[in-house]
Amino acid sequence: MNDLNNHKCGSSHYKPRGRRGIIRCIYVVGFMDLFGVSMIIPLLSHHVKALGASPTVAGIVGATYGVLQLFSSTIVGSWSDVVGRQYSLLTCLLLSAFGYCLLGLSTTITLFVLSRIPVGLFKHSLSICRALLSDLVSEAERPLVMGHFNAASSVGFILGPVVGGYLTEHEGGFYTSAFACAAIFLVNAALVSMLPWKEVLLHCSDSNGSSSYRLKPVSNGSHMSSHHSSADSASGSRAQQKLGGGLVSKAASLLQPAWKQLSSVGSKIQKVAYSDMWDLFLVRLLMAVAIMLYYSNFSLALEERFSLKPKVTGYLISYSSTLGALAGFLVGPVTKLYRNEMSTLLLHSSVLTCSLIFLYATAASVWQVLLSSTFFAISTTIGRTCVTDLELQRGGVQASGTLIGAGQSVNSVGRVLAPLLSGLAQEFSPCGPPSLGVVLAVAAVCLLLVRIPKWKSK
Repeated sequence: MNDLNNHKCGSSHYKPRGRRGIIRCIYVVGFMDLFGVSMIIPLLSHHVKALGASPTVAGIVGATYGVLQLFSSTIVGSWSDVVGRQYSLLTCLLLSAFGYCLLGLSTTITLFVLSRIPVGLFKHSLSICRALLSDLVSEAERPLVMGHFNAASSVGFILGPVVGGYLTEHEGGFYTSAFACAAIFLVNAALVSMLPWKEVLLHCSDSNGSSSYRLKPVSNGSHMSSHHSSADSASGSRAQQKLGGGLVSKAASLLQPAWKQLSSVGSKIQKVAYSDMWDLFLVRLLMAVAIMLYYSNFSLALEERFSLKPKVTGYLISYSSTLGALAGFLVGPVTKLYRNEMSTLLLHSSVLTCSLIFLYATAASVWQVLLSSTFFAISTTIGRTCVTDLELQRGGVQASGTLIGAGQSVNSVGRVLAPLLSGLAQEFSPCGPPSLGVVLAVAAVCLLLVRIPKWKSK
């Protein structure tokens, strides 16, 4: 980042419109991605049972995807730093499309399981999009852009189940939905391939803190080792030093032998594993599990506590999801209000989230549940953006793709732990899962109170 700050950009290269166009295209990719996925997710359990799977087998099949995501998130994110955003994003989109196409052909349990493997390994297009956005914007702009991207993706996740439900009302509706999802990923791949990768607009700041934009002939936002950085310098091209690496051309990265690519991926992952970011990843894990516990038995708990019908609970969940999507547009103004003090904002959003989970766990009426759901969607959206931004700020020599992938792996651990903890807590009370969530959220807040002064001192 220091080289980036010292590099001055001429006003003749100022092309904000082109940069905004690229960012908007990435928003569209994020929207379509979750739109297609959310068409399928609600239908998977019904389909695997229709194929004759027992509940145990269905559970194992469902867990397979989560396990694959757990191990592949960091690897694919790091790989995108090595070979570049363009190549890795296209690969993920095309192989995901192949997986959903196989899902559309799955007339047996074996085919169903096989179809989930490529999706589990390569459905990381959203993470790569976030890494690409972090390459395109400055640190000050990043929360705003990430918030808008999350909002666009969330809208897709809200609309997708509606279309998927409509398609399933017709004969062979599941297979139609699966092929439609595969087609959406192919359209996304075509859109990504048409982006002006040769003229990716990069943000850079001069020594006085003013900023402008310039065209740089690169193919992606990837990062490279010092060896390749010096080679580029010798050939006359200037590398942008961001998170410990320069921006390399597609040809340079793809011509590396496979063992060199694997070695680079391993090196980046090792740097993250041995970094001093354990506290931030632990906060992410604690808050992720707490949020999942809030939702884990939401419908069942409201039925037992307030005799709410599933239809009414569904409306409440849709209302909360819509607010969560809209909250993405609040991230930018809120971070400006906090003057980009993301650690303080994360602390305050975590305290608010903890308080709202406690309000829900102790609610005496439906109106208290409605109140907690309203602000819970907002606080969690802001918190997720904060923790991602802090990971990128503190990444040091690590690359953005590796960091975002590592964060997704932490979330995957939470998805494994949350159902187990929820089942144990429900043995005691319907309010058990959110009550346990309060405990975990309090632990996250305490950790932040201890560690934030140390972050600021550094």
